[in-house]
Amino acid sequence: MRRTAVGIFAVTVLALVWAAGLHAHHSHSMFDMSREVSIAGTVTTVSYRNPHVFLHVDAKNDSGVVVSWAIEMSNISNMQSKGIYGGTFKVGDVVTVKFNPLKDGKYGGNYTSIVAADGKVYE
Repeated sequence: MRRTAVGIFAVTVLALVWAAGLHAHHSHSMFDMSREVSIAGTVTTVSYRNPHVFLHVDAKNDSGVVVSWAIEMSNISNMQSKGIYGGTFKVGDVVTVKFNPLKDGKYGGNYTSIVAADGKVYE
């Protein structure tokens, strides 16, 4: 009986630790969800892989200096349900990205929509 109770306790603790880590991983707390920023620039890198798709875009900041923006997207399954596939964006494409910026002021954010080079809007 004691051995069973210890086993159940251990499994419960592991499940709680795993669930806490899962929740932390999927947090959007680093993004300022109250603001939406728009940039127009050139795609420099497309990272189409799980757990998150990333699009890197070179665009001018407020001072007119070209900087590389890291735009975080969702996982591949969610992106495909929105019509975004591995070949949707290519290096050299000019895109307009709307996103919730990082709270720390670094050049990045969580995308809300992208207008592709052909004018198609992905949300």
